[in-house]
Amino acid sequence: MSSRSAGTILLVLAIFCVAAIPATAQSFRVQCPTTTITHPVAGNNNAEPPYSGPTYTGTSGYPVAAAHVNGAIKCQQISGGDGYATMGDGTQTYMFSFGPLSGIVDISNGLPGTQYPTVFNMPYSGTALKPGDPATTIDALGAFIYNGAIGVIGDPDLTVPNTTGTQATATATTAGGIIDDTAITNAGSGYNGPVTVTFPPPPCTPNPSPTCQTALGSVTVVGGKVTDIDITFAGEGYGATVGNPSISAPLTGCTNNVTQAGCVDGHVDPRQIMDVGVMNGNIPAPLMAIDEDDEFFLTLTNVGMIMRPDLFEQHTVHFHGYPNASSFYDGVPDASVAINIGGSFTYYYLAPDAGTYFYHCHITPPEHLQMGMVGQIYVRPRQNRVSSTTSLYSALQTQQLDLRTACNSAVDILCTNPLPAVNTSAMGGGKYAYNDGDGSTAYDVEYPLQIHGFDPNFHFVGMTFNPEGFSDMKDKYFLLNGRSYPDTVTPGSLETQSADGVNHFSQPLPSIINIPAGQKALLRISDLDVTEYQTLASLGIPMHVIGYNAKLLRDQAGNNLDYYTNSITLGGGESLDVILDTSAGRPDGSAYKAGDVYYLYTPNLDHLSNDAENFGGLMTEVHITN
Repeated sequence: MSSRSAGTILLVLAIFCVAAIPATAQSFRVQCPTTTITHPVAGNNNAEPPYSGPTYTGTSGYPVAAAHVNGAIKCQQISGGDGYATMGDGTQTYMFSFGPLSGIVDISNGLPGTQYPTVFNMPYSGTALKPGDPATTIDALGAFIYNGAIGVIGDPDLTVPNTTGTQATATATTAGGIIDDTAITNAGSGYNGPVTVTFPPPPCTPNPSPTCQTALGSVTVVGGKVTDIDITFAGEGYGATVGNPSISAPLTGCTNNVTQAGCVDGHVDPRQIMDVGVMNGNIPAPLMAIDEDDEFFLTLTNVGMIMRPDLFEQHTVHFHGYPNASSFYDGVPDASVAINIGGSFTYYYLAPDAGTYFYHCHITPPEHLQMGMVGQIYVRPRQNRVSSTTSLYSALQTQQLDLRTACNSAVDILCTNPLPAVNTSAMGGGKYAYNDGDGSTAYDVEYPLQIHGFDPNFHFVGMTFNPEGFSDMKDKYFLLNGRSYPDTVTPGSLETQSADGVNHFSQPLPSIINIPAGQKALLRISDLDVTEYQTLASLGIPMHVIGYNAKLLRDQAGNNLDYYTNSITLGGGESLDVILDTSAGRPDGSAYKAGDVYYLYTPNLDHLSNDAENFGGLMTEVHITN
C-alpha cells in the first residue's frame, strides 16, 4: 500500500509538471510589422495618405493586392499590472490598471500613444532606463524624448552585411593647434545604429603627449543621415591643415547591434519592461487613436501585480462595441485568449468605422473595471484625408464603392453613414468626427473625456487581501479622465508616489477644455462607470450632440438627427460625441470672448464630491482662449 501511494503521488506530480511546461514557454514579445498585404511598402506606412478610392476594388475572395493604399500601420504597447492614483481630496487609491509601454512622451502630454512603425520600432539608445516611470528618466539633454516601445531591442544573434546606404564625409579646420570646426560634405544615407567619428592624430611626436593629443567628437543622425558633428575634445598639436575625419557606423542592415532599428524582429529586454511597467498603472488607461483603414497592432504585456503577489491575474483588452477583425482578438476569454503574468499578446485591428470607442479588461469585468482597467480609443474618419478641393458629398459617394464599409440603407438598416439628404456642397480640408458628407461634424480641437467612478472601500479591501463586496459596491469618487475636481483643471500629468517610493504619472490626461474663441471643440465622452448613470451639463455653451455609441446620428434616408441640449446622460458602456460651438455666439446673441470661463459638471449633487468633501467630483472648466 505504501509503495502504491508513493507511486500515485509521483504520477500526480508528473502530471502537474507536464501541465506546467507550456506556461514556462510564455514570455514578453512585442510586434509591429512594417509591411502587410494591405500595406505592402514599408516606406509608405508611416504617414496617412490622402483618400483617393477604395482599398480593394473588383476582387472577390482573398485579395492579393490593394488598388489604393489607404491608411497606415500603427502600433502601441501597454502593460497590465497595478498602480496608484490620487483622488481630489489627496487620497491615494490602489488600482489594477493598464500602463504605457510605448509613446510615453506623447501620453505624458495628454496625447494618444499610438505610433507609426518607424517610431515604435526604434530601440532606446539613450542612458540606461532606471526603475520606475521612464518619463522620469532623462537623457543627456535633460529631457526624455523616447516614444518607442519599451524593451524593444534588435536580435543579438542577427548579422546582415551592410550592402546599402552611402558613407558620410566631412572636413575639419584647425586654429591654434586645435580643431575648431567641422563641415559635413556628404550627409550619407542608411544610418541606423550609433555613429562614430574618428579624427586623425596630430602630426607632432611623440603621440600621445600632454601637448599632442587626438581630437574627439560625436555625431548626430536624423532620418538616416549625418546632420552634425560636435567636437567634444578639440585636441592639441594640430598644424594649419589636418586630415579629414572618418565617419563610420552600421549602414542599413544589422551587425550584432541590439540598439539598431533595422535589427528589430520582436526581441525584447524584459528588464526594461519590468522596470518601467511595475506600478506604472494609469487611469484612464493609455489613450489610443487610429485612422480609418489603419492596421493597428496593440501589444498587451502582463507584468503582474507587485502589491498582490498572491494573485495570478490574467488580463485582456476588449474594445467595447468595436467591430473586430476576428473574435480571436475580442478580449472576451470565452472566445479569445487571456494573457498570463510574464507574457505578451499582440491584438490586431483593422479600423473600420470612425467614432469614439473605449476599451477595458474582460477578466472578471466588474472588478477590473472598478479597479481602473479602462481606457479610450477613437477612430478618425477617412473624410479627414479629403482635400480642400474635393466635395465631401462626392468623397462619401466614392467610399460607398468600398464593400467593407459601404452603406446601402435599402438592404442594411444598420448601415452607419448614408449619404446626407441634402448636398451642402461642403469641401474637404478640415477635421471631422464622422464621414458626414456635409461637414456637419467639423471641429477645430478635440478632447477625450472618460467618466469613471471609484469605490474607496472596494479598492482598500482589494489591496489588503480581503474578499471584495461586489453587492455593496458604491462609488464615492467621480472622475473625468481619472481626476476629480479641482484636479480636473490642473494642467499636465498628475503624479502619485507609489509603494516603490517613485513618482509615477498616474493620471496623464487633463480634463480642462480650452476652446479658441470662434472655434468648435469636439468632446469624445464615454462612460465606464460600473455602478452609476452619469449626467453632464453645460451652462453657457449648448451641447451639439452628433454621435452616439460610435455612430453618426442620421437616419437611413440621410436626415441628420443631431440635436442641441444642455445636458447628456450616459450609462456604463455608452459614448457620445458632442460639439461645443463658440463660432455661433452665445444664446443671447453676444460673442464668446477670450477669458470667458464656463463649467461642464454633473447636476447630481451627490456626485459633486470627493468622498466626504464637498465641491469636487464630476466637474471641469471650459476656457475660451485667444
